[in-house]
Amino acid sequence: MNQVNIPPALQATLDSWVEACRSKDVASIMAHYGEDVVAYDAIGPLRFIGREAYQAHWQACMAMCPGAALFEIHQPSCLLSGDLAVLHYLLHCGGTDDKGEQQSSWMRVSQCLREQGGRWQIVHEHFSMPGDMESGKLLFDLQP
Repeated sequence: MNQVNIPPALQATLDSWVEACRSKDVASIMAHYGEDVVAYDAIGPLRFIGREAYQAHWQACMAMCPGAALFEIHQPSCLLSGDLAVLHYLLHCGGTDDKGEQQSSWMRVSQCLREQGGRWQIVHEHFSMPGDMESGKLLFDLQP
């Protein structure tokens, strides 16, 4: 795999996924995933297998965020080989709480996408939050 600038078709898929996440449209979010997706999220079970299981998780996550969503990709990188792409980036993620105050943190994201029929779909995804091994606490206040 070679590190490259994100090709236009792949960038369009990523932009569409981000917009779906910002709008909290779970059906549109899930349209970006392959049926056989395997995902590791920062919250919830250790692993999600399949679009149906991951959709239920996305619905629960969107229900936890009552206000406007923040979803911003920073420092993306792309590895590409044929019909497979690996993206990794920092994600500034959060939302407005019931008091109208924005709550957010930085996450690390890796996504593997496969092109099928001229369309890129996420087949593996991993969200993580940095943590302090000594205290066992998540580090919500880190900045890139």
